[in-house]
Amino acid sequence: MSTEKTVLSSFDTWKKFLGDRVQQAEKMGMSEDTINKLAYEIGDFLDEKVDPANHSNRALKEIWDVGDAEERRTIARLMVKLAKQNA
Repeated sequence: MSTEKTVLSSFDTWKKFLGDRVQQAEKMGMSEDTINKLAYEIGDFLDEKVDPANHSNRALKEIWDVGDAEERRTIARLMVKLAKQNA
């Protein structure tokens, strides 16, 4: 199973993966604003390219799909915040 499939198959694994990436970005000196913008871009990419592998990811996709750009930015910021708690 590829890393992508493994990471996306479990919401807990996804949170841990994202938390590790956020920590790496912070260590590289990225600002919180930059990290949030990247999270938004990743959310857009996942929405367009990845079929959610579990119910948690499906629910996030559906919430993302009904949100406007500002609401999606809020979701991205909240995912970064959640990831920090799980790193």
